[in-house]
Amino acid sequence: MEEEYLNLLYYCYTHIEDPETFREEHHLKCIELQLLGRIIIAEEGLNGTVSGLQENCIQYMSEVKSDPRFSHVEFKIETVEKHTFAKLHVRVKEEIVKSALKHIDPKVKTGGYIQPKEFREILRAESEDTVILDVRSNYEHNIGKFKNAITLDIDNFRDFPEKVKELDNLKDKKIITYCTGGIKCEKASAYLLEQGFENVHQLHGGIIKYGLEADGEDFEGKCYVFDERITKDLNKINPTVISKCYVTGSPSARMINCANPHCNRHIPLSEEGANLYNGCCSETCAENPDIRHYNGTGYYPTNMNGYNPYRGSQRIEESLKQNS
Repeated sequence: MEEEYLNLLYYCYTHIEDPETFREEHHLKCIELQLLGRIIIAEEGLNGTVSGLQENCIQYMSEVKSDPRFSHVEFKIETVEKHTFAKLHVRVKEEIVKSALKHIDPKVKTGGYIQPKEFREILRAESEDTVILDVRSNYEHNIGKFKNAITLDIDNFRDFPEKVKELDNLKDKKIITYCTGGIKCEKASAYLLEQGFENVHQLHGGIIKYGLEADGEDFEGKCYVFDERITKDLNKINPTVISKCYVTGSPSARMINCANPHCNRHIPLSEEGANLYNGCCSETCAENPDIRHYNGTGYYPTNMNGYNPYRGSQRIEESLKQNS
């Protein structure tokens, strides 16, 4: 019988008094449970996506929620065939998601939550008084977005505040923001309220929760995810392809990394387009002497380079030094 793996996506805005100490403890717990993934810790909270064996993930969720600071965290749980990460990184940063909105505390003010099934009915209604706003970056919404959603020309969430100026004509509308897992919307919706938008809401749990609870209906294309899958199918009702091959311009939902490691651009690339430049996005990249071998998939496994999951764990490193 094959072992079952889970992928967990979660965040929690809460106060962490000593992020460095918590990081150390959390890192060791993840090692103990053989989890892989990326976790960010800051004074403002916790943000992570990890993969592991089902029983280990269940134990991890239980232990996280047993801490009163994280009792309200909501895990988006997906069944996967194997680990969706090759490494474990647990880091302390200033924010749990990079933004230009450090002054905003979602625990104090944020947009009201709309549950996936209600959001599906709103999409179906297509009301002129309601605006669906995608707060993700270009490479994310270019591969997939909700039907009739407004997208912003941004390369990074840090650019969001500047782009809000372009939305002033929508202040009399009902605004519903969405992102991958909900974390960006906590601050994005709060910022809209701060800027004078009065009727602001957010899709609770983001695209991933919508896919789990509403079968992804009316989500066009694929969902960009921040693990080694790069994208995932979401819509089980009326799937479509909205992205075009970066090279040929033909419809393609096949998302890959450019074979030039110095570019590594995430782009839709059809098999025909990939064959033209050996998995690269352009002739220039294809001529780079460091080009990676294109094996037909466009996916390049992480070079482990002697990866040690204990690296970054101070107590373990000190113990290893003493015993060496």
